[in-house]
Amino acid sequence: MIKPVTFEIKMKGKANLARAGVIHTLHGDIETPAFVVVGTKASVKSLMPEDLMNYVGNQVTLANTYHLFLQPGHEIIQKAGGLQQFANWQMPTMTDSGGFQVFSLGAAFGKGVTKFAKNDVGESDIEMPVRKGLNVYSQKFAKDHGKLCLIDEDGVTFTSHLDGSMHRFTAERSIEIQHALGADIMIAFDECTSPTGDRDYQKEAMDRTHRWAKRSIMAHKQNYDALKQQGLYGVIQGGQFLDLRSESAH
Repeated sequence: MIKPVTFEIKMKGKANLARAGVIHTLHGDIETPAFVVVGTKASVKSLMPEDLMNYVGNQVTLANTYHLFLQPGHEIIQKAGGLQQFANWQMPTMTDSGGFQVFSLGAAFGKGVTKFAKNDVGESDIEMPVRKGLNVYSQKFAKDHGKLCLIDEDGVTFTSHLDGSMHRFTAERSIEIQHALGADIMIAFDECTSPTGDRDYQKEAMDRTHRWAKRSIMAHKQNYDALKQQGLYGVIQGGQFLDLRSESAH
């Protein structure tokens, strides 16, 4: 079976580990290193689809699995022919796993923490999200738990910021949704960690991400049609700890 996604190295640095290459997908090539444009809900704000290629020169666009699951729903996108057809993105596409929401609705919820550093905004754990328009059910869950998602070994329970409904993401469920979205490159389900987390937390999350990655691979292999059309990427974890990141990469 021909692999739907392959990587070809074109050049390597002589004095370091730098490299340039090409990711080949069924919807086109991506020259690396590349800037990936984010279209969270299958659209890039302020830009028409044709602008991405004609003026921006974009090679690949990333959509958010969790947000598309909530609105409009992955089934609708699947019926439309997949992400490329739904968004009219005539280029390679990617979907994340929902793992970023594990961070943004979990450890970072209401604390002014980004993936990169803490932003000292001086706001309480609940005041900031409420001002952003959480519904009453989500507000109650946040007050009870201090966050909008709960993590366990099997997966993550999310509370929708839209209507307070409860949703369960596991590695298998994430891959199922990403199969329906139909992007060229999917991401294995992961626990996106806070950059401020200590080493013990980063190690625990890294090990859990590795276990979820194995389950993601198994779930992907069980869908032969998707296996012929979509590639699956893993996630390197370990936070700011070089030894953990090296372990995760290998």
